[in-house]
Amino acid sequence: MIAARLTPADYTTSRWSGGETTQLAIRPRGALYADRAFLWRLSSATVELEKSSFTPLPDYDRLIATLEGEIDLVHDGGQKLHLVPYRVHAFDGGSDTVSFGQCRDFNLMLRKGKAAGSLAPLAVTKDPQALSLEGPTALIYCARGGCALTLGKERWSLCAGESLLLEEVSPCALTAAGDAMLMVAQIQAL
Repeated sequence: MIAARLTPADYTTSRWSGGETTQLAIRPRGALYADRAFLWRLSSATVELEKSSFTPLPDYDRLIATLEGEIDLVHDGGQKLHLVPYRVHAFDGGSDTVSFGQCRDFNLMLRKGKAAGSLAPLAVTKDPQALSLEGPTALIYCARGGCALTLGKERWSLCAGESLLLEEVSPCALTAAGDAMLMVAQIQAL
């Protein structure tokens, strides 16, 4: 297993038409989001405009959740979908998607037919709890608070805005304790 604790100094932040995007991780390493040739990408973005359009990504499936604030999404002119913090929504990146409202969100983008994955919130309390990791890649992002993560003899501490990236993971259980809200992404190449 390869583990790396990532802090904001390890992330890349850029502007988009509706706010800022902070890229937490992308694969393959060194891939550029702008080239649209990545296998997967994890990011957190601010939506600063009351109405904004998502960049069309027809080759990608997307999973999104707000971390702060609530937004409404409309895909291809359909019904409004209301997102509250930590509710994960999956959609086709090629959809014409418009958002209404301001928020800070968390995104997982997966290349169609090449990668699969999941995104889930996890509320961590002082009582240790097990988190099942399927691998081979997992990223645990601390959205709020702080916690300690233990896997075997390895132990990491995460504060708000920090991540733990685990690669070459076999199915295992990670223990989390503290006072935090986490977003857990699990990814596999197909």
